[in-house]
Amino acid sequence: MQIDLRTVSIKPLRNTFDHLARRFGDKPASRYQEGSYDIQADANLQYRPTWEPEHELHDPGRTRIVMADWYAFKDPRQFYYGTYTLTRARQQESAESNFDFVDSRCLLGQLAEEDRQLALDVLMPLRHAAWGANMNNTGICADGYGTLITQPCMFAAMDNLGVAQYLTRVGLALGDTDALVAGREAWMNDDAWQPLRRLVENTLVTRDWFELLVAQNFVSDGLLYPLVYEQFVDTKLNGRGGAGVSMMCAFMTEWHGEMRKWSDAVIKVAAKESDANRALLSEWTRTWRDRCAEALAPVADRAFGDEAAAILDTVTQSFNDRAAKLGLDL
Repeated sequence: MQIDLRTVSIKPLRNTFDHLARRFGDKPASRYQEGSYDIQADANLQYRPTWEPEHELHDPGRTRIVMADWYAFKDPRQFYYGTYTLTRARQQESAESNFDFVDSRCLLGQLAEEDRQLALDVLMPLRHAAWGANMNNTGICADGYGTLITQPCMFAAMDNLGVAQYLTRVGLALGDTDALVAGREAWMNDDAWQPLRRLVENTLVTRDWFELLVAQNFVSDGLLYPLVYEQFVDTKLNGRGGAGVSMMCAFMTEWHGEMRKWSDAVIKVAAKESDANRALLSEWTRTWRDRCAEALAPVADRAFGDEAAAILDTVTQSFNDRAAKLGLDL
């Protein structure tokens, strides 16, 4: 019996969904486009929330920022659930390898006791700052409008839980459970941490969700991560036998570099939309930059001693340059 194999071309009846065809044209869409664009519920919402009856359940009027198209905020990472989880899974494998390497090579033994305690003093209270960032990004996701904004913020909320968990593991590696208890006690009662704690609590009650995005993901992260993870962990501790701590905190540095691309893209698009947006974003950025720099000053003193002011000024100036490139007037 003879069997003939041949290729049959089947033309699809349609290339993509109607809402994507209206936006991008009648052509096959990417998974990112299918999972991100024009899927915000905006009709037939049934009722206004009883706790905020002046707004619809999903309402762009919850922020003073005005956009003609809330789907202009394309994520340069093109993260939707699939690509996000695959990326984080790879990073988790890398982080686990780092922790195993540090443990198997006893790298933490290179740290002097003074530096070990300094690492605990600076890093352990930040577990609670990461929790605040988780809550803030969850709030942005709840009040925000447009999946291209709310989706990355939900991812960021989960990422901040991951940051807190990695810091917990660093604390257990450096000082057992007592280090975690001491970190919580410092966050609650140590004078050096109260300005940052106050800043986190002020963000938790910020009602304009876009201002909260600026305060948390652009300004606070934009000052805290370079100060702590680049200047303190990767530079100071690494130069004093703390390579193990640097390896265990590698996710934080990598994550902030990735998040910075997204937050910069959001700020740049919103500022370019109108002069009113740019003025408002500049005002918010100036206000939260000054608050954050003031809150981080005691932490910098604890981490860097006499060099604290110069290092914090360097980090702040770098942030100012970054904001200026995005069109903001600081």
